Amino acid sequence: MEALLCSAPQILMEGSVYERLRRHPEIIFDPFIAHAGLVYPPVGSALLEEVHREYWEVGQRYRLPMIALTDTWRASQERVERSGFARFPVNEDNVRFLTGLRSRFMDNRPPHPSPVLIAGQIGPYGDAYRPLEAPGRQQAERLHAWQVEALAGSGVDLLAACTLPAFPEAQAIAGLFSRTGLPYFLSFVIRPQGTLLDGTLLYQAIETIDQQAVFPPFGYSINCVHPGAMLEGLRNLEAARPGLSRRIAGFQANTSPRSPEELDGLVELESEAPATLAAQMLQVQQQYGVRILGGCCGCGTQHIEHLARCMTSGCKPRDE
Repeated sequence: MEALLCSAPQILMEGSVYERLRRHPEIIFDPFIAHAGLVYPPVGSALLEEVHREYWEVGQRYRLPMIALTDTWRASQERVERSGFARFPVNEDNVRFLTGLRSRFMDNRPPHPSPVLIAGQIGPYGDAYRPLEAPGRQQAERLHAWQVEALAGSGVDLLAACTLPAFPEAQAIAGLFSRTGLPYFLSFVIRPQGTLLDGTLLYQAIETIDQQAVFPPFGYSINCVHPGAMLEGLRNLEAARPGLSRRIAGFQANTSPRSPEELDGLVELESEAPATLAAQMLQVQQQYGVRILGGCCGCGTQHIEHLARCMTSGCKPRDE
């Protein structure tokens, strides 16, 4: 599994699941664990399956290996205990939901289908756009240990921490992840200046975690920022530490170029044209060798379709 993650020239990730579903008229997110509870009601689980299947079909059409994140971004112990699903093993059930869906999805496929890897996902304790809400390192270890243990013991292929705004929390999660023996990645929200939202220089975060973790991540990722901010951030990373950008393995793009402060609390999503966003993401890949590409807020199936096409044909128009 880790060999594929480290050596595959290109890997596709899904687009947004959370943002696509939270405005759906037929479902209501739990106020504490968001879409993690949708695996239980029939309407919610059917919609979850539909969205994941759409993304996975794109990967099969373009013969790209794919990483799918469990819908557990907000399913920490504290949040689960305050939710309407406190009696349920929410993280384990989400893993079972996706692994079961993968088994059904792969049934009756032609020989040698493109693999779909299931990543157990955790998110920040606080708001991803508000670094002051992030806990310190010791507190973060206590807050995240329960969920990491639940996901790691449920049969996921890898672990992922997404939309991390602050370094101490990321450092704590790296320590927890490294003890599981599973491959993992950490995904930061960054500023164009090449810093995390708490002001930590991106190169310092990478170098410190690489040196201190018992088993470092197979790579780092950036998510919930626009490709323009990503390109500028990587330019600043390279200027400070030439060659270190090779540790950035993944990028899940936000379709809006607004700053985190402007995005925080934004009622309506701003979505860029799929072809435009895909071309910008391909530029990130070509300039910095970022191998794992997918979408975040604002990205739907059309965005992932255009992205996969760019990854495999260089953004040439598809023959009709």
